Amino acid sequence: MKRLHGAAAWRRGAALTLLCGTLACAVAATAPAAAALQPLAPGVYLHRGVLADWGPANQGDVANSGVVVGTRCAAVIDSGGSAAVARRLLTALRQQTSLPVCYVINTHAHPDHVLGNSVFAEAANPGRAPPLFVGHARLGAALAARGSAYLNALRRDFGAADADAVRLVPPTVQVEGTLTIDLGGGRMLRLTAWPTAHTDADLSVLDERSGTLFLGDLLFVEHTPVVDGRLGGWLNVLAQLRAWRDVKTVVPGHGAPSTDWPGALDKQQRYLEHLQADVRRAIKEGLGLSQAVERIRPDSPSWRLLDIFHERNVIAAYAELEWE
Repeated sequence: MKRLHGAAAWRRGAALTLLCGTLACAVAATAPAAAALQPLAPGVYLHRGVLADWGPANQGDVANSGVVVGTRCAAVIDSGGSAAVARRLLTALRQQTSLPVCYVINTHAHPDHVLGNSVFAEAANPGRAPPLFVGHARLGAALAARGSAYLNALRRDFGAADADAVRLVPPTVQVEGTLTIDLGGGRMLRLTAWPTAHTDADLSVLDERSGTLFLGDLLFVEHTPVVDGRLGGWLNVLAQLRAWRDVKTVVPGHGAPSTDWPGALDKQQRYLEHLQADVRRAIKEGLGLSQAVERIRPDSPSWRLLDIFHERNVIAAYAELEWE
């Protein structure tokens, strides 16, 4: 298991410092409203995104973000879906601690989780070194492949000002297997890079002191799960997670946190298993893709955003299982 030690690793890895006159000072001058931060445990906070599709109506504030504070520095888990979201998150963080932000951890490459990175790169630590950016070993490649589409979508849907405030920030620390980050005072974060599941670059973050597990989009609560990697791989990852015994609170990428572990995984697992079984049945019966999309319904109508994501999931599952 690799280990990085808080401020020392942060100083060694950082390559530049910021002076007043940069975006950091501009952000301070505009004094954005703070995002709501919900305490989950001493030194552990959650900002909950709204249960909606990523877009200008919510300024991209649809994904959950975390803040974990040690004695030397703090870590941010997922920076939000726009510069505006990240600025509010940074303002809220500063209401909890004046310690530097030494790490920004991205749980995967989707825009609602990564497009706030540049705000933290430029404004988190005025006059000091910026954070290290941490992600799965495949995160950089995923951002390179999709980043231009994300920025185009920002410009098209959010407007030029929002798009111009964002730049893609790839990971400066890449995780293969596991990595432990030390924030000081015994505050250790255990990062695990997973095989292809929700995406091909999923990373989980466990705060060992409180037992708070940030799963990113390996877990959806209420929000329809989104298959962008491998359905079978995702179910395999859920099976491995169920064996973890040191989890007290689990935080999904979307939806409410839960102290029911591993029961919090159950509803999503049923959806994915139902999807897998129905797509296999459709293929066995000789149904084409369009017929399968028309026939296959979700396991429950209570999922939010089914009209946006369920048919996409059927298409992704069909492509995966067709040559099984």
